[in-house]
Amino acid sequence: MKETVSDLLQSALAALQSEGTLPADQSYTPQVGNTKDKSHGDYACNIALVAAKTAGCAPRKLAEMLIGKLPESSAVAKVEIAGPGFINFFMSTASAFEIVDTILAEARQFGRNKSGKGEKVQVEFVSANPTGPLHVGHGRGAAIGDCLCRLLEANGYNVTREFYYNDAGAQINNLALSVQARVKGLTPEDENWPADGYRGDYITDVANAYLAGDTVTADDREVTASADPENRSAIQEFAVAYLRREQDLDLKAFGVQFDVYFLESSLYQSGKVETAVKRLQDNGYTYEDGGALWLKTTDFGDDKDRVMRKKDGGYTYFLPDVAYHMDKWQRGFTSVINEQGADHHSTVTRVRAGLQALNAGIPEGWPDYVLHQMVTVTRSGQEVKISKRAGSYVTIRDLIDEVGRDATRFFLAARRVDSQLTFDIDLARSQTNENPVYYVQYAHARISSVLRKLAAEKGVERGLNECVGDLSLLVLDEEKELANQLAKYPELIANSAAQREPHHLTHYLRDLAGQFHTYYNAHKVLIEDAAVRDARISLYLAVRQVIANGLDLLGVSAPEEM
Repeated sequence: MKETVSDLLQSALAALQSEGTLPADQSYTPQVGNTKDKSHGDYACNIALVAAKTAGCAPRKLAEMLIGKLPESSAVAKVEIAGPGFINFFMSTASAFEIVDTILAEARQFGRNKSGKGEKVQVEFVSANPTGPLHVGHGRGAAIGDCLCRLLEANGYNVTREFYYNDAGAQINNLALSVQARVKGLTPEDENWPADGYRGDYITDVANAYLAGDTVTADDREVTASADPENRSAIQEFAVAYLRREQDLDLKAFGVQFDVYFLESSLYQSGKVETAVKRLQDNGYTYEDGGALWLKTTDFGDDKDRVMRKKDGGYTYFLPDVAYHMDKWQRGFTSVINEQGADHHSTVTRVRAGLQALNAGIPEGWPDYVLHQMVTVTRSGQEVKISKRAGSYVTIRDLIDEVGRDATRFFLAARRVDSQLTFDIDLARSQTNENPVYYVQYAHARISSVLRKLAAEKGVERGLNECVGDLSLLVLDEEKELANQLAKYPELIANSAAQREPHHLTHYLRDLAGQFHTYYNAHKVLIEDAAVRDARISLYLAVRQVIANGLDLLGVSAPEEM
């Protein structure tokens, strides 16, 4: 419907340009929005205020002229001028319910578009160190990242999901020391336990598997334990593979899969880190000071230059990140989105500076970043901090075991990424209207139940995308409001992807479910008047389809019964 209003206004603008009221060389783009107060119509536009200066008249006068030039349309029941010159459109009842036919005809494709034109987009998310189970912060990254991938695909992009393993550096050495200590019979309480060692029960699991000579299969390799307590290199190789497999199992339980798993260690083995260093040196953006090699990141907007190679010869964390992103660029990903925790905020400027210093034709501001804030888990009003499995934090698997995958995914995607999130286990487990995922899924199940009753009590079978009945019989305000809410879905999908904000989808579904439940409670559908019944069932089916489509983009199921 917004497109219809916009087209009508474009025609009116063109008419005023052709007669000289508006300059012919000026371009006008009407911005049509939903009204907050339905007494002001369904849609509003401020084009008269925007264009009044070029027309040389007051906005209200221009609004009157625009209304006078609007083509006839059965979609519009009434047009009014409000305030200083807003143009308000009241859509006809018939046009409001055209969306029901569209939804049922397009079914699972409703809301999808091809605006991305198959453009390649790489989304990197989760990217946890292979040193332990995935914590709830990784879970929030997984929920946001996977939902963003689904939204991009719904907008016609060719998406590659990538997981970057930091399998090199001090944390991996600490992992190997921790497992070796456990292999030798030490516990975290022993004074000889590594100072920075990991303490969760999973370290014992890895050590026992190593001593048993187990074989583990990660995504790209199979490693058999040597069971040698003194071979730290073998212990490290086995432990990393074991935990990569464990993380993969966590993600599969969460319904998240990746197309590419990229190892930090491969950047060193292939020489790509050294190649990046040499290129930065050759381009004149490095200097030696105090035995360290520095990058002139201040040349690219950083507040100070950064060390990229330390005195001991080891690289700081951002240098391999620069090499890694150069590899992404060379793989043809001109659009890259990194979904990471807010603790990576300082990385953004440094990585982008390093990429600019490579002089490789990479545009400024590449790649894009989506940074999420921390998650706090509560039960009975108290923060939950410790998992026995992990030792010091709550894991994704803990949440899935407690509340199920659907609630975990919905809750972790339900807030703005830049806001902190409190995950209330009691709320997520509850079967009440306060639980948003239950509330939305229950709307879908309710409609499915009505269809079963229709078949059982009336002997009427309705196909899930079968529009039967005269929709002009839908005359209630609640019915039109439901139809208008359904009509917002395609634009919401486009905007959520463009703005990198999946939480808008959870809010939309909650609002749609709320409108449906209110309508359901106020007006019966299985009534004797078959014509009205069939029209209402068609509206029900449209609501059901949009809920199912939206939940699918969140990776959440749409149950038939609850």
